[in-house]
Amino acid sequence: MEMDHRAASVRELLRWRLAAAALTPAHADGEVEHEALEPYLRSLVADGAGALAVCVHTGRGPYLSAGTRRVVLDAAKSTGVPVIVGVGGGGDALAMARAAAGADALLVFPPPPGVDPLAHHDAIWREAGIPLIVFDLYPGDGRISYTAEHLRPLLAHPGVAAIKMARLYDAVACQTAIGLAKAAGRLPVTGEDRMFGPSLMWGCEAALVGIAAAAVPVTAAVLTAYHQGRHDDFVAASARLDRLAEVTFTDPLEGYVQRMMWIAAAEGRLPARASHDLHGPALPESDRARVASALGPV
Repeated sequence: MEMDHRAASVRELLRWRLAAAALTPAHADGEVEHEALEPYLRSLVADGAGALAVCVHTGRGPYLSAGTRRVVLDAAKSTGVPVIVGVGGGGDALAMARAAAGADALLVFPPPPGVDPLAHHDAIWREAGIPLIVFDLYPGDGRISYTAEHLRPLLAHPGVAAIKMARLYDAVACQTAIGLAKAAGRLPVTGEDRMFGPSLMWGCEAALVGIAAAAVPVTAAVLTAYHQGRHDDFVAASARLDRLAEVTFTDPLEGYVQRMMWIAAAEGRLPARASHDLHGPALPESDRARVASALGPV
């Protein structure tokens, strides 16, 4: 089927943009601090994020109430950049899609095992009419990871504008998805915090990453240098980003949200009181020290 004009427009809108997968400021009791939200999002845009992805995994979107999700979306829209909203991931994907009016695109989490991915995406498209980004996520938490057999029909769906690869360490799966996206005329978007530079060389033409939830210029420098063909700068910027990714996207992996919150607080993007992740594992103080040491060189 031919690509819908709305999806084609979003594909071009996002090309070569860095979408920051934004955090959701929260207190130690889990209460979201709304006052910190808009200044935080504006700081990401000011430092190089050309789009914002909200209510996604980094922002703990599946755990947010419908009211909070609306507040987050409205705050993101006020920045003036394209906004992507996460749907699914344990919550009611159709309800989330209905409530995402005003978003430029939806990042669709893989459906639960036993649910057909194509039917899942098609239902969301029919419900909301907002262009979709397929989320090719690494295995875990009982969810499926897409094979080429899953991806071919998904990437032929008229409402799909792009695919975000976040396979963590599986270079072959990432390269396969990029090739299928290009063959289908869809935008390949890197979500590879630990393979960021290589994924650009493999063919990604945009980024949507949690490592840009703070220290945005470090990530933006890599994407910009590659796009502009400044290869020496690209290599140097990739090395800086890899040093940061090494201490943030590491075991336990779910701790990356708290680590990024520590960085955002250290930079003054978030108040320390609103830099708590209740949905990840408890981390030792040594983790905080490692993150702080990585901030020095970057």
